[in-house]
Amino acid sequence: MIKFITAEEVLPIRNEVLREGKLTLDECRFVNDEKESSFHLAYFVEEEMACIASFHEQSYKDFQGSAYQLRGMATLEKYRGKGYGAMLVNFAITYLRGRQVNYMWCNARKRAVPFYLSVGFEIVSPEFDISGIGPHHVMYVKIR
Repeated sequence: MIKFITAEEVLPIRNEVLREGKLTLDECRFVNDEKESSFHLAYFVEEEMACIASFHEQSYKDFQGSAYQLRGMATLEKYRGKGYGAMLVNFAITYLRGRQVNYMWCNARKRAVPFYLSVGFEIVSPEFDISGIGPHHVMYVKIR
């Protein structure tokens, strides 16, 4: 089941999956997490949060139209490969389409590129490195 959750609720999984448990929860916050237009989703398996993602209203470079950046997508190890992340992204795309958003983009870790390609994103940048995290590509999906 997919639910809207608070910014606070995403922090434990963000830290565990994306920062290997090395940061405090406070260090896992993003600048726009609490912005009124931002939202956070989680996929629950029974009562356990299995997958999370945050969405911030943010355009990408010279791309035209209204946009959201997908940030901090993470799935607990035991739930990977079950399609929960794809369901979460597809839910967000449908939700944003209803809000008249034109596209969504993300800085995808190199190892996550195949996942994003599988849910309709395309690569729109050369590979670049985020210090301490690793190689990434900017990826984009048209919503409307």
